[in-house]
Amino acid sequence: MTTETSHCDVLIVGAGISGIGMAAHMRDKCPQRRFIVVERRDQLGGTWDLFRYPGIRSDSDMHTLGFEFEPWRHEKSIADGPAILEYLDRIVDERDIRRHIRFGLKVIAADWRETEARWHVTLENAEGERKLLTANFLYLGSGYYDYDEPHDAGFDFSDFGGQVIHPQFWPENLDYAGKNVVVVGSGATAVTIVPSMARDAAKVTMLQRTPTWMFSRPAKDGIANFLRRILPVKTAYRITRWKNVKMQDISFKRARTRPDKVKAFLSKRIAKALGPAYDAATFTPPYDPWDQRVCLVPDDDLFAAMRKGKAAIETGRIAAFERDGVRLEDGRLLPADIIVTATGLKLAVAGKIAISLDGRAVNFAEHFYYKGCMFSNIPNLAVVFGYLNASWTLRADINSDFVCRLLNTMAAKGAEIAVPRLAEDHGLIEDDVFDFSSGYIKRSKHIMPKNAVSQPWRLNQEYVVDRKLMRESPIEDGILTLRRPSGTAPAPARTTAAAL
Repeated sequence: MTTETSHCDVLIVGAGISGIGMAAHMRDKCPQRRFIVVERRDQLGGTWDLFRYPGIRSDSDMHTLGFEFEPWRHEKSIADGPAILEYLDRIVDERDIRRHIRFGLKVIAADWRETEARWHVTLENAEGERKLLTANFLYLGSGYYDYDEPHDAGFDFSDFGGQVIHPQFWPENLDYAGKNVVVVGSGATAVTIVPSMARDAAKVTMLQRTPTWMFSRPAKDGIANFLRRILPVKTAYRITRWKNVKMQDISFKRARTRPDKVKAFLSKRIAKALGPAYDAATFTPPYDPWDQRVCLVPDDDLFAAMRKGKAAIETGRIAAFERDGVRLEDGRLLPADIIVTATGLKLAVAGKIAISLDGRAVNFAEHFYYKGCMFSNIPNLAVVFGYLNASWTLRADINSDFVCRLLNTMAAKGAEIAVPRLAEDHGLIEDDVFDFSSGYIKRSKHIMPKNAVSQPWRLNQEYVVDRKLMRESPIEDGILTLRRPSGTAPAPARTTAAAL
């Protein structure tokens, strides 16, 4: 550990959508607070910088994946990765956030010191050198999946003669022109990669174990583009954002209350897009829509590639990977020069940071969510875990706003510690934290924080309700306790934030 130490009021972990959003909210609502953003990568963007596979794009509209404070101005509302990075870069520069970001620093551990009312945070750079930073408040915008390891489906590729690629670690300048590609998986990543690679590959086959519900829609939002022509940009954005929020909410609830109607609607759209090539079995999952995420197909790009014979979807189970392709259990061989394992992510809690309270390790699976933002009996810590049934940024915005309100209330009260108190004999009835059947969700439930059936002890999945709760309910609600430290803190070693 080097002797170099710095201190800030708020440490924001991650310079992706969540971290940049929090920094922007702080610049606007808590200008007196000093914050630092630490990012393990050398660029901002998080997911949008890490993933480099062909066609990388949003799987929801940018009027809700964008921030509430910064209009999305592009003609396409379903945006590609470079456009999203440009949007984030512009926010960082226009709001003077870049000078607060420290790149190339990975947070290894964070220990809360009660008598000092601050976190002692251990960071590591690319050379393995460690640094120490202290912060009064810790905000985790580190995402929800493991950046180092994707989900390992346990495949044996030892006999395969071609290349094996995982979307999370896409090689630069991969040459797939004129080659046969098999994409294993049927989620949003596969649905994005297949039509994009099909433009240059000989053929791209998406191999699914079971079908996935898909929804086609135009990449351009005609209403949004019309409103932007006749109204001020911010007004048009607010109207479009709220329209899309309500449409997402109505669509999700309809899928839960009238699943047969939604199934028929989705199937009809796919059948129309594919024409005679439509096969109901290929596009009819054994579960209801929104039991897992519905995959977006903008401008029917996947179906267009299938109509041209450049892409195909096959359903089956893998028997083995052979030299020339994938052998299925029914005996079929899918020829492949390249195999893409779009088999899902591996979830992680708190960015895999070793969190502790006065040296005692924290197991998040033993703590309840508080308002989908903080955790029971853990002080001065907030996190973002976005919606599964709506855009991630919707939660990031309301959590950032809530934490800013909390910080301002603490300053007004002269408090240094904020902790959601929950008694050991709480009697809360637990609920499924994620009512989804997706594989990556089911595989990770054992590490997830607890969820109660009622607020405020839950990670809710209804943005309209959450937005009202987070904005209108009082900070001091009888649960969130604001106080001073229990002991006298020694004077911290303070240097400028530039020490990092």
